[in-house]
Amino acid sequence: MSDLPRSPNVFHPRKPSAVGSRNSLAQEGRNQKQEYQQLINEEVENILQDIEVKLPAEVLEQLDIMGGLKEKLYNYYNQNYQNMFNRFMVTTEDEMVKKVRNFVDKEENKALARYTPKEIAEMLDQIAGADKFNTGEIEKSIVNMYGHLQGHIQRGLNDLENDTNALLRQKTDVGAFIRGENAYSIVKCAFKDNLYKPKTVSDVKLSVNILDSELISPIFQYQATVEYLIKDQISRTITNMIEREVERFQEELVDEGKEELGDSELLFEKMKRVPEYTDDDTEDENSKRYTFLAKHLIEKIEGLRAEIPPEEFDPLNIRENLKKFIDMENIRNRGFNTAINSLTSILDTSKMGYQYIENLKNARECIIREYEDVDVAHLPDERYQMRLKFYDEGQLNQERAAYDQQMEAFKNEIQHLWDVTEAVYTRGKSGFKVNDFDDLARQVRGTLRKIKEEANEPLYEEIEKTWNEITRIKAEETDVEKLNRTYLYEKDLYKKMLLRTRERIGKIFGFQNPHTRVLLDERLDFLSREFEAFDYAINPYHIQGGLLLDLDITSIKRKKFTLNGMANVLNEFLHGVSKGFQDAAFASFKRRRSTVRDDIGMSFGGGAGHTDESPFAHASAGSQEAADAGVKGKANVTPSSQASEGLQEL
Repeated sequence: MSDLPRSPNVFHPRKPSAVGSRNSLAQEGRNQKQEYQQLINEEVENILQDIEVKLPAEVLEQLDIMGGLKEKLYNYYNQNYQNMFNRFMVTTEDEMVKKVRNFVDKEENKALARYTPKEIAEMLDQIAGADKFNTGEIEKSIVNMYGHLQGHIQRGLNDLENDTNALLRQKTDVGAFIRGENAYSIVKCAFKDNLYKPKTVSDVKLSVNILDSELISPIFQYQATVEYLIKDQISRTITNMIEREVERFQEELVDEGKEELGDSELLFEKMKRVPEYTDDDTEDENSKRYTFLAKHLIEKIEGLRAEIPPEEFDPLNIRENLKKFIDMENIRNRGFNTAINSLTSILDTSKMGYQYIENLKNARECIIREYEDVDVAHLPDERYQMRLKFYDEGQLNQERAAYDQQMEAFKNEIQHLWDVTEAVYTRGKSGFKVNDFDDLARQVRGTLRKIKEEANEPLYEEIEKTWNEITRIKAEETDVEKLNRTYLYEKDLYKKMLLRTRERIGKIFGFQNPHTRVLLDERLDFLSREFEAFDYAINPYHIQGGLLLDLDITSIKRKKFTLNGMANVLNEFLHGVSKGFQDAAFASFKRRRSTVRDDIGMSFGGGAGHTDESPFAHASAGSQEAADAGVKGKANVTPSSQASEGLQEL
C-alpha cells in the first residue's frame, strides 16, 4: 500500500488521485480525458440540434450556430462537467484510499503486535525465546503513560464539574462539597463562621468513614498476628470459591429451564456450602479447616506478631519462614500504605501542597497540615488539615469510653458554673423588694395555701418537678440508644445552660463590670469555647470500624479556593480506596436469562429461520451434553454452523 498516494498531502493536476487531479487510480488506464470529451461533444450536438428545430429560420440566420454558440456551449459544459467530476472522483477516491490504508495498517499491527521493526523482532526471536526480549516493559510504560493522561483528564473534568455545579447553584453546602455517590460515607459535615473573622471566613468540619467491607485493599493493624492474616486470606479464598460455585449453579438452573434463585435463596445457598470447605473441629488435623494450611503449621505461628525478638529469631525455623512469606506479600501494610500514597499523590497533583506530615505507621494514623504552625492567630485564611486513621472495634470502644467521661466532665463543670451564678444572684438580691417571680411567689404563698386547701389540691411545692425549665423532658432510653449514644439532648441542654448563665450575669451586673463579673465571664467564655470545640468533634458512637478521614478546612467565603480544591481531592480519594456502598438487592439485580425474549434483541433479519445470537440466549452446550440428556423439553438454542461461518466471513 506504500504505492498509494496519500491524497490530502499531494496536489497535482495529472498525478492520479492527487488533489486537483483529473486522473484517477480507479480508472485502471482508461483515457478519462477522451471519455468526457466524447460525452461533452455529444451533449453539445444534441443541444444544437434542438436549437435548430425549435428556433425560427430568421433567428437561426442571425446566430452563428457552427461558430460562436457551439464554442460557448462546449466551453460551458466542459468547465462545469470537469469541476463536478473531478471533485466527486477525488473525494470518493480519497475516502476509499484512507479506509483501505487504515484497514491494512490495522491488519499489519495485528500480525506484528510489536513496538519494534519486524526484522529486529525476528532477529531477537531467533537469538532467544519468547521469554526474553519481549515488549512487556514497553507495554507497562505505555499503559502507565495512558493511565496518567487519563488521570489528568479525569481530574480536569472533576474540577469543571464541581465549578459548574457551584456556579449554577450559587451556594456552598455539603452537596457541593462531596458528590452524591459518596454522600453515604459522611459522618459529620458542619459549616460555621470563623471565630476570629465571622463575616469573611468559614470553617468546615468534615468526617468521612470508609468501612472495612468497602475498602478495595483491606487494612490491618500493625499488631495483627501472622495467624490472623493467614486465616483472613484463607477465609477470603473460601468466600470467592463459594461465590463462583453458586454462580455456576445458577447458570445450570437456567440451562435446565428452571427458575433462577432469588436474593435470599442465593444467600442461603452460599451459607449451605460453607461446611464443604471448613468446619469448627480445631483438634483433628484432617479437618476441612486445615485443607489450605496444615494444622501443625498454624500451630507454629500461633501468637506470632509483626516482630520477633532478636534472641528468639532463627532463619531456619518454620515460623520465621512462614512469616517471611507473609512479609514478602506485604499483606500487613499494603492497605494503609495504599491509602497514604493515594491521598498524598492526589494532594500533589491537585495543587494542594502541605508543609507538615506525620505518618504514624504502627498506629495506622497520618496527620497532614498545609502549614506547620497550629496557632490560628498566625495562620492564613485559606488552609486545611486532615487526619487519616484506621479504627478497629477495640479502639472505638476506648474512644467511646473517653467520650463518655468527657461529657460527664462538661456536665459537672457547666452545672457548677450554673450553681455559682445562681448563688451570686441570690446573694445580691435585695430583701426589701420583689426582684423576680420567685420573690413574688413567696409573698403570696400563704394566700395560695388557703385556696389549695379549700379546693383539696396539692401545693406547688409538694408536686414533683420533672421539667428543668431549660429544655424539654428527655424520653426514656432504649437498649439500642444506650449502646449508640448520640448525646444530642445533653448537648442542647448544656448549650442552653451556658446561654442562660450569660443572660443571668447580664441581669445581675447590668452595665457594671466588677471583679466578680470578670471572673464569671472568663469561666463562661472558657467553657463555651471548649464545649463548642468538643461538640464540633466526631462522636465515636457514630463511627464504624474502618478508615476515618477527619478534615478541617478554613476558607474565605468569596474565594472558596481550598473548599473547591479539597472537594476534588476527597472525591478522587474515595474513588481510589473505596468500592463504594453496594445495596445487595441492586448489586445482584440483573436481567434474568430465563426471561430474555427474541423480540427484545433489536436485530435485523428476524424470521422463521432467524437464530438469536444474543449471549444470553444460549449456554455452552459442548460440555453439558451428558447433563442435558435427562432433561425433557430443552430447547436447542446453540447457534448453527452456517451462522458462525457467515460471521467469520464478515
